[in-house]
Amino acid sequence: MHLDDYSRYDAMGLAELVRRKQVKPEELLEAAVAAISRVNPRLNAVIDVRDAQAREALKQGVPDGPFHGVPFLIKDLVAHAAGVPTDMGSRLARGTVFPTDTALMARLKRAGLVTVGRTNTPEFGNNATTEPVLHGPTRNPWNLERSPGGSSGGSAAAVAAGIVPVAHANDGGGSIRIPAAHCGLFGLKPTRGRISIGPDMGEALNGMGIEHVVSRTVRDSAAMMDATWEPEPGDPYYAPPPQRPFLEEVRRKPGKLRIALCRTAFSGVPVSADCVAAVEDAAKLCAELGHEVVEAAPVYDAAMLNTAMTTVWSSAMAGWAVPLSQLTGRALGPETLEATTLAVVEHGRNLKVSDLQAALAGFNQVSRIMGAFFQQYDVLLTPTAAVPPYKLGVLDATVPRKPEEWYAYVFSLIPFTAVFNVTGQPAMSVPLHWNGEGLPIGLQFVGRFGDEATLFRLAGQLEEARPWAQRLPPVHVTKAG
Repeated sequence: MHLDDYSRYDAMGLAELVRRKQVKPEELLEAAVAAISRVNPRLNAVIDVRDAQAREALKQGVPDGPFHGVPFLIKDLVAHAAGVPTDMGSRLARGTVFPTDTALMARLKRAGLVTVGRTNTPEFGNNATTEPVLHGPTRNPWNLERSPGGSSGGSAAAVAAGIVPVAHANDGGGSIRIPAAHCGLFGLKPTRGRISIGPDMGEALNGMGIEHVVSRTVRDSAAMMDATWEPEPGDPYYAPPPQRPFLEEVRRKPGKLRIALCRTAFSGVPVSADCVAAVEDAAKLCAELGHEVVEAAPVYDAAMLNTAMTTVWSSAMAGWAVPLSQLTGRALGPETLEATTLAVVEHGRNLKVSDLQAALAGFNQVSRIMGAFFQQYDVLLTPTAAVPPYKLGVLDATVPRKPEEWYAYVFSLIPFTAVFNVTGQPAMSVPLHWNGEGLPIGLQFVGRFGDEATLFRLAGQLEEARPWAQRLPPVHVTKAG
């Protein structure tokens, strides 16, 4: 299959070609491998090509699921496959092998996806750019000097460049939405408890960490959630079951929504003129589509929340790093951890249980404020980030910083996303705007807890009104050079 033809289709489109016997899964795999060879040397998005294992999987027979035979990439963090090494972006974890699939990995396999490799991620996902010491920086296909965001930057760069139509991603503070925004993709963070992260964990980052994908089309995201959302036995909680398949929601009209428009960051950090222009443009589009757009924003103690998130992330990083040190026999130190990660881990090891309880109490306070706000509005519209895609090196994790200073610095660039990991609400980044330099600017739409349905309906409407899937970056599998 020629790369021009391969890259024209989203995942559902490729699966339909397979069902109609117009193309074989083996041809799709060869196209994906060729795509990696063509653009990955410039991007460094895929850190491990597993074409031999993919061919063997096809030989053994891939389940006849909704994505039968479609090539797929797995982010090298949290979700993992039995017998496949996982590095988590860290020299400490390098080469760690788990004996079983995670629940999500098993479901992705049952959906018929064919995993062709792993994508790059910052160390333990602890950054909003993808530049780990272990594997080096991933570059943004829209501008090779720019970051694709993080922590799902490898997946986002690969999808934007046409290597695969959809790839695994996860989000503990914006790690689906930020890379989607920076790479011109659709990225939805589901409601807390929608997608199981068992059996290794009941929850990640005290409920802040959420699994899903980045994709070029809305329908791929929805269909992927349909294939993966059900709870697993032993899960500590799960999101309310949907009324109907999420894929059906994409095709339904959203009705007239009351949308709150917020131009300014909750924390008060500056927002670039490009991002303000993008959110104003999106608000105008929503109004033209018949929605009521009202300027309004939730008000909470942003400084308190930053301290609380620092406590939760630090305790979680320590909770990962200490067992990995014991498992691998590698000592915690500058030879195994980047400077900011090491500082965060040491901070986490020194926290008291009461510190974590106080942080969770702060989370509850903000969640109650946000819950009350969403009694008045169906959706909140903000920029996804405060700035366009930043240059590589701006978020340098090898420069020593105190944990709270590090997180404050990171979230001065991406101040809109992490609060919705705290509240557990679904939130999506939609690629509706490009600035004068040709860089994508994502727009964040947030829904009520458990209400991905409204977001998918709105996303389908926005995609129909202003299609984006055919906008290709300069580095793409269809382009020479």
